[in-house]
Amino acid sequence: MKSPGSICRIGVFYDGSFFSHAQRYFYHERKVGWLSFHPFHAFLEHFISTKEQGFASYKVVYAAWHQGLFSTRDTTEEQLRSERRLYHDLLHAGVEPKYLPMSQSKEEKGTDVALAVDALQTGLDEKIDVAVLVSGDGDFVPLVRTLNKQGIRVLAVYFDFTDKSGRKCFINERLLNCCNYSVDISALDKDREFRSAFKSLFRSPSEWKNKKEDGLRMDPAT
Repeated sequence: MKSPGSICRIGVFYDGSFFSHAQRYFYHERKVGWLSFHPFHAFLEHFISTKEQGFASYKVVYAAWHQGLFSTRDTTEEQLRSERRLYHDLLHAGVEPKYLPMSQSKEEKGTDVALAVDALQTGLDEKIDVAVLVSGDGDFVPLVRTLNKQGIRVLAVYFDFTDKSGRKCFINERLLNCCNYSVDISALDKDREFRSAFKSLFRSPSEWKNKKEDGLRMDPAT
């Protein structure tokens, strides 16, 4: 039972490759700006407040970024700069970077397991009320069901688009159906209720420049 003045504690678990793909798509193809962590978390807090009633306030209290990382031998100088900028962006946004080494086949191995363990441990420790899963991977269905058994609701945040190269970004239907709530960020501008919220998620190049003192960075690919 919620006590008066209680906070809805939100945990955000990023599939790093999934989110990065969306950032590049919005910036380079839709040209709406760079999808930024601070306004993204603010949007999540607002969105969850429309779904979860009875709390006095809503706050992202934990966030973690899970992604594979190449060795310096397999990384270009430009990629190293890009990774360092991302690392700083994560730190300034309060997102814990949790990298795993890429496999010899240069594929991500174990990142989904690491994300699931992180989310499950955080839930079992009763540190969050709502888990936000920023991914479309159907392998997370067992995670969602287990979190639900612990009384933790799950919001699936995803992107549905096909980029110029033909690469698709989407959410697995089984994952979508088992989550308590869901939101397609790429479709928010078509929703009258969230149209203005969609615009607030992005930073233009000039805004990035003006916010350097806050630790924000320009799109590392530009």
